[in-house]
Amino acid sequence: MVARHDLTTDPGLQEQLLQARRGTAFFARKLNELTDAGLDGGSLLPGWSRRHVVAHIGYNARAIARLVEWASTGVETPMYPSVAVRDEEINFGATLSPIALRNLFDHSAVHLSVEWRDLPEDAWHHTVRTIQGREVPASETVWMRTREVWVHAVDLDNGASFGDIPASVLERLLRDITSAWSARGTDAGLLVRVTGTDLVFGDPDAAVVVAGPLAGVVQWATGRGTDGVAGGAGQVPAAPKWI
Repeated sequence: MVARHDLTTDPGLQEQLLQARRGTAFFARKLNELTDAGLDGGSLLPGWSRRHVVAHIGYNARAIARLVEWASTGVETPMYPSVAVRDEEINFGATLSPIALRNLFDHSAVHLSVEWRDLPEDAWHHTVRTIQGREVPASETVWMRTREVWVHAVDLDNGASFGDIPASVLERLLRDITSAWSARGTDAGLLVRVTGTDLVFGDPDAAVVVAGPLAGVVQWATGRGTDGVAGGAGQVPAAPKWI
C-alpha cells in the first residue's frame, strides 16, 4: 500500500504542518505521562483542571477541521456556533471518563491531520472565518493549531516549559501578542526586548522595559510567569491581555 502524503507542495506550508504535528506529538507525550488520577489535577490556567485543557485541545482540533472542510468544499462550516457553545463543550468534555478524554484528543488530532493532508493545493488560499470573526486563508489554520498545542502542553503543568517550544514558534507567538497589544493600544509606555537578539517591540522611549530570553519573555507575555525576565525598578509588570 502506497503511503499518502500532504497534497500541498509549498515548502513553507510543509514546514508549518511539521511544526503543528510536532506540537501535537509533544502535547500527546505530556498527556500520556499523566495517570488517569493526574488528569484531575490543576492546570496553569485559573479555573481549569488538566481535564479542561485536554478537552479544549480535543474540541479545538475538531473546530479547526471544520474550517479546513469549509476551505475544501466551499460549504460554510463555522468553528463553533458561538463562544458560549464552545465553553459548554469544554466543560462537558472535562467530565468525560479518562479513556474517553484521551480518545477525544487522539481521534480529533488524527482527523485534523488528515483534513490538512487531503486539502488540495489551491484550497489553502480559500477564505474561512475564525470564532473571533477574522477572515483568514485556510493556511492560517496551521498556525492556529500550532500555538494551541505547544502553549497548552505547558498548561498541563506536567513538566513542560516554554523552553521546550521551538524558537520559531515562540518568535511568531510573541509577534502575534505584541501586535494585538499595539492594535488595542494597551502597550503604551511599554518596551519588550528579547536579550541576545534584535527582537524589540513597543515604544523605544517607554518608561517600562521588560527584557529576558525568548522563552521567558513569551511566558511573561502569555501571562504564565516571569522566569528569567527583568523589569524596570526591579519589578516585572503584568503583561497586557492579548486574547
